[in-house]
Amino acid sequence: MSTYSEEISADTSWPVEATRRMNRMYRRQRHIYDGTRRYFLLGRDQLIANLGPTAGANVLEIGCGTGRNLVHAARLYPDARFFGIDISTEMLTSAISAISRRDLAPRIRVAHGDGTAFNPQASFGIAQFDHVMISYSLSMIPDSRLVLQAAASRLKPGGSLHIVDFGNQERLPGITRTLLRRWLALFGVAPRDDLERELSTMARTSGADLKFEKPFGGYAQYAVLTLPPASKTA
Repeated sequence: MSTYSEEISADTSWPVEATRRMNRMYRRQRHIYDGTRRYFLLGRDQLIANLGPTAGANVLEIGCGTGRNLVHAARLYPDARFFGIDISTEMLTSAISAISRRDLAPRIRVAHGDGTAFNPQASFGIAQFDHVMISYSLSMIPDSRLVLQAAASRLKPGGSLHIVDFGNQERLPGITRTLLRRWLALFGVAPRDDLERELSTMARTSGADLKFEKPFGGYAQYAVLTLPPASKTA
């Protein structure tokens, strides 16, 4: 198996201001990100456990951050290959370091990219993936609908989109919900209360199968959108 490059690719056409904004936010936070986020980014490991990629499958993470999920998934599924994009080059620096320390560079590759408009063929030499995962990134991207559309368009027939993010906390106490949302807003995080509706529309128009859950009292929302196989799309 060939070894992937650890270099971060870049394209000046990508939103420069978005990269600068995220770099300002994570330049220092990235060093403590994984240690602190483990307590409130709930459901990430469940998402990875449910991926179930077959041998040789290609899996993409949009908003890969420090590479924590990619490393965990690569260890769990040693016969699959993993790719990640992130708008923050600061976070990608941490991702590359984590991947290298664990000797996973042959199976994990990351690149600088915008989740709303990315070209995996240019970055990785791959046009479509068997699985795409998005973990707590949609709530930080202003136009999450474009991310969903871009993600679905990069799936192979029969491929699946796996999402976990903050929910609307409908089953949590009112004061808890209010304080949580105020705290999340300090980090530019806005839970996507319309996620189920958006995914349901995508499922209807594409003939995809949608699984949607609201675990942890609605603290999180978890979804799997599975496209129909090629025989049904022909």
